[in-house]
Amino acid sequence: MSTPRLVAVRAPESPEGIVLLVHGGASRRGRMMVSPTQLSVLRMIPIARRVARAGQGRLAVHRLLNSYRGWDTSHTPVHDIEWAVGQVLERYGPDVPICLVGHSLGGRASILAAGLPAVRSVVALAAFVYPTDADRLGLRDRQILFVHGLRDRIAPAQRAQQLAERLARSNRVGFIAIRNGKHAMLAEHREFGGAAVDFVGATLLDRTPSSPVAEAMAGKGVVHVD
Repeated sequence: MSTPRLVAVRAPESPEGIVLLVHGGASRRGRMMVSPTQLSVLRMIPIARRVARAGQGRLAVHRLLNSYRGWDTSHTPVHDIEWAVGQVLERYGPDVPICLVGHSLGGRASILAAGLPAVRSVVALAAFVYPTDADRLGLRDRQILFVHGLRDRIAPAQRAQQLAERLARSNRVGFIAIRNGKHAMLAEHREFGGAAVDFVGATLLDRTPSSPVAEAMAGKGVVHVD
């Protein structure tokens, strides 16, 4: 059986918050192990570095490498997040709040793991979700930001919007729609990454977010970004 791994990007001794970044990546055959060089893993590295720089030593930042590629129903990425949360809390202390930042299936896993007591907030980047995911959660009082490209052909933005609307009934939820954004977050990487950095700072370090994160979290509906 494969095991998940944590990669430390920034590990201060006494952080004020912890950020866990969770990659996506569909399975290709059977229980295929995660490679540190697969594209879905690599695309989270620049975002992790941006979060670490913006944290200015106040945030612990770790990337999670899942046990398997894709969504193995007997051991999903949610289980890997639960393991990772236990690891970082043991290292930094049980009262340090956590923000999960996940892409694609990692975004779905992050939302499904948001009920863990230590998790304060979630950033779902181009999340591959289903509206019915909300029925499995019963989440309350979490801060969740969806950032989704409207040209995403792999994870339809409409499904993410429907889930966001359901979660907003009992949580503080924002939705940023990037007009030309696609699933891989390549051409619009600054917009995706910038929103994640801003939201992390707002929810873990009490910084005042700038637009478009401020607008999204103010309950102004879907905030469009060119």
